[in-house]
Amino acid sequence: MTQENHRRWQMLAIVAVIAFMLWRLGPMLMPFVVAAMLAYLGDPLADRLERLHMGRTLAVSIVFLVLMLALGGALLLLIPLISHQIENLIQNVPRYVDWAEHTAWPWLQAKLHLDPRTFDSDRLIATLKEHIGSVGGIAGQVLGKVSRSGLGVVLWLTNLVLIPVVAFYLLRDWGRLVAAIDRMLPRSVEPTIAHLARESDAVLGAFVRGQLLVMLALGVYYGGTLSLVAGLSVGALIGMIAGLLSFVPYLGFITGFGAAIIAALVQYGDWKHALTVCGVFVVGQLLEGYVLVPKLVGEKIGLHPVAVIFAVLAGGELFGFIGVLLALPAASVAVVLLRYLMERYRHSELYTEEGEADPAIHEAVTEIDVAVSTTAGTVETETVIEPPPHEPPAKP
Repeated sequence: MTQENHRRWQMLAIVAVIAFMLWRLGPMLMPFVVAAMLAYLGDPLADRLERLHMGRTLAVSIVFLVLMLALGGALLLLIPLISHQIENLIQNVPRYVDWAEHTAWPWLQAKLHLDPRTFDSDRLIATLKEHIGSVGGIAGQVLGKVSRSGLGVVLWLTNLVLIPVVAFYLLRDWGRLVAAIDRMLPRSVEPTIAHLARESDAVLGAFVRGQLLVMLALGVYYGGTLSLVAGLSVGALIGMIAGLLSFVPYLGFITGFGAAIIAALVQYGDWKHALTVCGVFVVGQLLEGYVLVPKLVGEKIGLHPVAVIFAVLAGGELFGFIGVLLALPAASVAVVLLRYLMERYRHSELYTEEGEADPAIHEAVTEIDVAVSTTAGTVETETVIEPPPHEPPAKP
């Protein structure tokens, strides 16, 4: 084994060990991952304050205070609003049930030619009553397990407290951590990794910060217009959900649009308000596609909608909530790595080296359509078989 191959196997082993450790420690990494994301988002602002001749600790303290105030203000503003919207939704549940039972389900039965018993509410209630005992037993077991697992509650609260503490120290020492990682890299690959890290940082900065602003703008737009223009009593709640889900292409639009249409039909019972909801979401899609995403996120990320959906589903399947949280940033970094690998492939001998002529192609017989003029003045075509290039044409 050559020295170069030996070095490659060593690097591959190191990467495999790191990946295995991250996979095994996945359940306890949540506070550290969230803290790292907060530190990454706040680092550019801390760097700008440092350029104003502030100390790093003072700059980080200001950024951290701003982040905490913004988060606390958002919670103080949103929690009463969400609570009011949920109470309003609970009060309107009987209206939704009545609309589903007497309007939506009969329409579906008539259009889809379904068995009338398919949406029989009495039958559904009887089925629930049959299984209510087992449901109560399961609920009792779950509550008993939760009550006995006080350690789990303590760990959850500990993780909640750890997030701001870890975020503060990561933000304060962000430059030192990056420099330490750079010093640990093998010198043979350090220039390549540094170049890829800079490109990934540019993509992540454009994506994460831009996507958060897009989600916020869409949530405010949908919540405001559904409440003020369409007059929906639960418009603010639907708008917030649509904005939060908009990081997955079309998921926020589909969820918000469906919920808003149902809410409009139940609340007003006419198509005028339903058409108003359609107009709100059409304008929202135009605003997202032609203004928000190009201005705030940019076009250099290059994530296809199908790739985004696959990344979110794959991240959730492999790593749960943390996987969903990191799916899109990881996908944007993967785009940078794939571009680099494609360039390496195009400069490799596998791509540039020309192969020998394929005898099967040169031995192939070619058929050519030839136009022939007849004595009657019409034009007909006949097929002439062209022999292989290395053989002389057959004599008549």
